Amino acid sequence: MSLQTWGSNHNIPTATDLILKTEDARGHSTSARNWLPILTRYRAPSTIRSMIEIAITVVPFVLLWTAAWACLRWSYWLSLVIAVLAAGFLVRLFMIQHDCGHGSFFRQRLANDWVGRVISVLTLTPYDHWRRSHAVHHASSGNLERRGIGDVTTLTVCEYLALSRWRRIAYRLYRHPLVMFGLGPTYLFLLQHRFPNSEALANWRSWLSPMATNMAIVLLVIGVMWLVGVGPFLLVHLPITVVGASIGVWLFYVQHQFEDTFWSNASTWTVHEAALHGSSHYDLPPVMRWFTANIGVHHIHHLCSRIPYYRLSCVLRDHPELKDVGRITLLESIGCIRLALWDEKQRRMISFRQLSAPNMSA
Repeated sequence: MSLQTWGSNHNIPTATDLILKTEDARGHSTSARNWLPILTRYRAPSTIRSMIEIAITVVPFVLLWTAAWACLRWSYWLSLVIAVLAAGFLVRLFMIQHDCGHGSFFRQRLANDWVGRVISVLTLTPYDHWRRSHAVHHASSGNLERRGIGDVTTLTVCEYLALSRWRRIAYRLYRHPLVMFGLGPTYLFLLQHRFPNSEALANWRSWLSPMATNMAIVLLVIGVMWLVGVGPFLLVHLPITVVGASIGVWLFYVQHQFEDTFWSNASTWTVHEAALHGSSHYDLPPVMRWFTANIGVHHIHHLCSRIPYYRLSCVLRDHPELKDVGRITLLESIGCIRLALWDEKQRRMISFRQLSAPNMSA
């Protein structure tokens, strides 16, 4: 049933009515879909606001990059501090690209696509290819039978126990914090994004976006290296890229890898319940919320991805009952690092240590 049909045949419930709907065994509201008519009111982007968001992100990024390069002659440590701050603006640029990919940053698709493509040269993420894989992520998030595209590899307890010893070790290494938030992000943005994913290798059209982005990256890098030198470029830009990549992967991880997230088999999975309850509300301090462009309001974003990031805070302001859905604070998010397996019996994420506990073994 379409959204238009729903709205014409039913009275739109109040937010309170929605929260008071029947709940399932885990306490999740079964009326996630009913939020759509309410959230649709926040979808319209403002061209002026979007242009301002680009300006207050791009200009500081360029100035900080230049300042980090200029400080190299005095102190590399000072340059490194500035580079870390610049990485925050690089993360924000990625969030603008992310909104463009959802068609939510501008009203016109052409504007979204070309702004996204230009930014993708800085974020090292081929826009068109990433947009397609990210759409799959939104359409399949929380579905145990459709894992593997645009998500963090997650095994169930039964799947993990069925692995050989060496494959268990490989999975443990993959989920180790040094790999997940250190080596992994660097590999992802510097190498993996240079080619289409394995499912699309045979399709020549899938090569267009990565190769076009790669060519633009090479031209930009050569140009900047010619201006500032090879060594200074690497000393400044590599830390920005590595730190920005790690922050980006951490944010994506926390948005879906929390204890009470939502995973289900296809027979009981619904896109709306998975969106609202399989995505966290990462309640960050205001400054961090600004740098991450409200991406922490991820449950609302997944439920209605056409809302521009600068209007997500308006949703929480107008419907405060949504603040507690999947809420995780900055301190609480540290505990998500240990989570590694989906326990289908308890319907929650658990750690390797919890799996090895006597009560689990029994």
